[in-house]
Amino acid sequence: MVALAQRSREVQASALASGALVPLATEVLPLPGCDPFVVRRLISATPKHLKRAGPKANPFRPWDPRLEVEQLHHHVVLLNKYPVQPGHLLLINNHWAPQNGWLQQQDWSAVVDLWQQQDGLWFFNSCPEAGASQPHRHLQLLPRSPGEALCPRQRWYESRLESNPMNSHLDVHIQVTRLSGNTADDLASAYRRLSMETGIGSENQASSPLQPYNLLFCDRWMAMIRRRRDMAHGFSLNALGFAGYLLSTDGSDRDWLFRQGPDALLEE
Repeated sequence: MVALAQRSREVQASALASGALVPLATEVLPLPGCDPFVVRRLISATPKHLKRAGPKANPFRPWDPRLEVEQLHHHVVLLNKYPVQPGHLLLINNHWAPQNGWLQQQDWSAVVDLWQQQDGLWFFNSCPEAGASQPHRHLQLLPRSPGEALCPRQRWYESRLESNPMNSHLDVHIQVTRLSGNTADDLASAYRRLSMETGIGSENQASSPLQPYNLLFCDRWMAMIRRRRDMAHGFSLNALGFAGYLLSTDGSDRDWLFRQGPDALLEE
């Protein structure tokens, strides 16, 4: 783990100095009734990838070498250009692969390669309706130290490894499975199983997933969230929203969030 973490810190330092890395300034909002969610207000100017209007250039073809941390056989590890958390990593295909296509065995193999170096919370947004900002395939990793909590809603997901109640839209549209091991085959098997359970389909049935979805996973479990849309009450929600991290911008209705609560936001 030391090699990747050390290399990431070195690249962060040089990328900050060159201006290639643009961390987003935020502040935590103390909103009563929102625990365990962490709600942050964006203070920085809204970055291009969060703006809806206008065409967007693909930042991964080619990628910025100043953000490159490590090269794998079929993938490249980059720093996220606009991180909220230091060390936010992107695992991108070094050839064209669509974000809205099925994840492949080589994607899972790359995840396993990084697992041997860095613990953390992985997430994936399948398409714009699920919060994806780029069409080029990229999985994302928020590094975590041993013993550090993965995310605010970690206990919610772990509780569903024992039982999955059907009391709300969240229960119906989110499936969680325990990983039987940490090989690429184990990950691919869990992904296929969750795809069928959530109605996303399978590669044998369709050339691409039938519904938008998010993935959240670590070395112990994987969760799939079937999505309907990416925006609700001015909040743009990707997989991290379902992990318990909400980002509020100028267009976000924080009064609604305070009245109704984060679970209601995710249900919408």
